[in-house]
Amino acid sequence: MTSVKGWAGALLGVAATTVLFAAFGQLRPGWVWLGVVAMAPWLEALDRVRSARGAVGLGLLLSVTFTAAVFGWFPGAIAAYSHAPVWLCWGVFLLIAPVLELQFIAAAWVRWYARRRGAEAPRLAWVPPVLTALVYVGTEWFTPKLFAETLGHALYASETLRQGADLAGAPGLTLGLLLINECVVSVAQGASRRGLRLRPVVLAIVLAVVGWGYGWVRLGQVRSAVHSAPSLVVGAVQANITNIEKLAAEQGTYEVVRNILDTHYAMSDALLRSGPLDLLVWPETVYPTTFGTPKSEDGGALDDEIRSWVAERGVPLVFGTYDLDGEREFNAAMFLGPSATGELAQSAYRKTMLFPLTEWVPDAVDTPSLRAMLPWTGRWKRGPGPRLVDFRLNGGRVLKVAPLICYEAVFPNYVAAEVRQGADLILTLSNDSWFSGTPAPRLHLMHAAFRSIETRTAQVRVTNSGISAFIDPAGTWTSELEDNQRAGTVMRVPAADRLSSLAGAWGDWLGPVALVLAVVLGVWIRRPV
Repeated sequence: MTSVKGWAGALLGVAATTVLFAAFGQLRPGWVWLGVVAMAPWLEALDRVRSARGAVGLGLLLSVTFTAAVFGWFPGAIAAYSHAPVWLCWGVFLLIAPVLELQFIAAAWVRWYARRRGAEAPRLAWVPPVLTALVYVGTEWFTPKLFAETLGHALYASETLRQGADLAGAPGLTLGLLLINECVVSVAQGASRRGLRLRPVVLAIVLAVVGWGYGWVRLGQVRSAVHSAPSLVVGAVQANITNIEKLAAEQGTYEVVRNILDTHYAMSDALLRSGPLDLLVWPETVYPTTFGTPKSEDGGALDDEIRSWVAERGVPLVFGTYDLDGEREFNAAMFLGPSATGELAQSAYRKTMLFPLTEWVPDAVDTPSLRAMLPWTGRWKRGPGPRLVDFRLNGGRVLKVAPLICYEAVFPNYVAAEVRQGADLILTLSNDSWFSGTPAPRLHLMHAAFRSIETRTAQVRVTNSGISAFIDPAGTWTSELEDNQRAGTVMRVPAADRLSSLAGAWGDWLGPVALVLAVVLGVWIRRPV
């Protein structure tokens, strides 16, 4: 592909795939079908490339255009958070795009390599499509992605197709979509050269029917396992109090915390007046200071006030705060509820998966010069990892909770490790206010929904500014409080029979398996023909 016409066709292929990705990623039910053709223009362009440099170039280009088209809201949000120039945020974001979307570059190179071997041995013509798909999925597994996104996430818009995520998570859906895209490319190439190829048509139909059929059967099983009567009634408070740092600078920290608590008390009392609750939940860092280890007399008085409020209302409370251990400070979820002796007991869950360069900096690079360049960087430490919290409710019932704080919801292995400890419920506290008004709150909610599908476990998700929701084991969200909305809601968690799943048992297993298979296949085609 050395002619101007050839390069124009290649650029058109990249542009077409980018546009299809942008539409497919809107999570709209009517656009789910775009997933079976979204990669096809780019794959077709790759098949016309004659050199490894050209293939890598097309992969590099798609990584940048994909990042700009699908996550174009992110630089503006970071600029608002850090007060850095928007142009600088855009520049850095696009500069690191090839690292964040390395799967395009890796898949492009390996496709060129496999096609070259296939040209020497026509009987290996099936290898490039399979190797491309395996390397794509495997590379996504180890790439340091900020958003943990993959092509299969867009199938969330189909209630039936998304059920397949309980086998191999969203990457399993990605693998299926990639293989169908390969069939589309094969059909198109055959039609332009030698006529219609029936084999890829049949394979595409089989893949689609198997995916839909499995989802239909599994959805029926999940619905049968969920009972109509609620086993847990949860009051969720979304107060939509944002820009706390700015408010604290203007009004003083104590006044801001006072307003936050008074607002949550009032909204919680309104929920309690609507009917009995088993549990109240407030969002991440709603109490923006340490709880239980106060840093001042005012802090100690506020701690006692929260405890007294919980004891007087007689309802257990989970809320986001900071937890202190010596000089180490953690982003935490605090559990306040009755103990076996009837007294008020507290326990804390410490967030482990911290967002890099905002919540946490690795000790190896944590220097004064770095913090001078990135003054917004937090000083929280990482928690001990996945852990279950046994939380006693009124009446002596013990609820086994798999707690998650914000960013942790995008990590399948982490969530699966918690649920495997015997969780009755996933409880997610989040603060997405930094990204209010962008697609991020809904994308974050979609990630959380996949965790419930993979583990077949119900989830209560409460955020500061939206989107709070109850998510059932089929990944359907209800009791939804939209972005930038102040409201409280009652979430009725139905009783459900425990269902097992491969993704719940093995976590994010497909990525490493795909890499191993790709290496084996790549070595195999190197042998003499």
